[in-house]
Amino acid sequence: MDSRIDHVKSSQPLIEAVGLQKSLGSRPVLIDVTLTVNAGEIVGLLGPNGAGKTTTLSILAALLEPDAGSVRIAGLNIGQCGARLGPLLGFLPQSLALYPSLSSHQNVHLFARASGLSSKDAATQGAQALEAVGLSERKHDPVWTLSGGMKRRLNLACAMAHHPRVLLLDEPTVGVDPQSRESIFGLVRRLADDGIGVLYSTHYMEEVERMCDRAVLIDRGRVVADGTVQQIIALGGHRPRIAISLDDLPPPGWCDGITDVRELGRSVGGNALTVEFANFSAIGQILETIELSGCRPVSFAVHSPNLSDAFMALTGRALRDDSGEPPEA
Repeated sequence: MDSRIDHVKSSQPLIEAVGLQKSLGSRPVLIDVTLTVNAGEIVGLLGPNGAGKTTTLSILAALLEPDAGSVRIAGLNIGQCGARLGPLLGFLPQSLALYPSLSSHQNVHLFARASGLSSKDAATQGAQALEAVGLSERKHDPVWTLSGGMKRRLNLACAMAHHPRVLLLDEPTVGVDPQSRESIFGLVRRLADDGIGVLYSTHYMEEVERMCDRAVLIDRGRVVADGTVQQIIALGGHRPRIAISLDDLPPPGWCDGITDVRELGRSVGGNALTVEFANFSAIGQILETIELSGCRPVSFAVHSPNLSDAFMALTGRALRDDSGEPPEA
């Protein structure tokens, strides 16, 4: 895809949502959601199913009106910009939005025209988008003949063919094969490097850790954290820990002489314990001290704090817990 996207980074966010609130009947879905996305930035909107992610993206895409709050896309209030919003915004919905009987090229051309491109530009940029997602050789094939991963990539091509300034991605890798997943990751990163602002909604913690510049954690309709991955992990208050299996357990207080090391707990009915530490250089001293106490470590595993730990600490439940609520609108 030609680098026709020449959006200079500025101090004004490309996405600016302030105080979004939305209820379905008597059930609050969003409660004072505020977030921003800058040019050239990938922001992960991370939370479990039912957290409010899809509702947030639907409001940002002007598909759903909030009960309260405001949204600006590239400086324009979406409630007032009308047809001007289409060229600025690309939206990849959670459910595939394609015409099965049309070819890949016809789908991309159709969506590009709907976003304001002329027929000539839609044809040119549609071909570029298909090349970018690796589907040029399948451009004349009906969508129904494509694999699930190819359909996801085609949907992304439809969302980006008109060279938007903002890209909203709702669970873009759900159900895709590993090759398509890697392709989507690489393409999204390149688009951000070209100056697009990307909001990447997912419940896959590892995707955010791998590719997002910043993350917004959302749970039960509320933003619980906003920052870089490392900043959010630090909010969780967790330190690295090591789980050790032994031939026998050391006596209580065995680690009292090691600076910034604390035993967190012992297994019930087994010879295993978990130890928290502040510096990875302490691992050797931990194992040596255990041996000096007369016990022999059999195996151990080190766990570094991650977003899942932070989410658990901030919300009291696991990132992938099902909320028990119906799917988001």
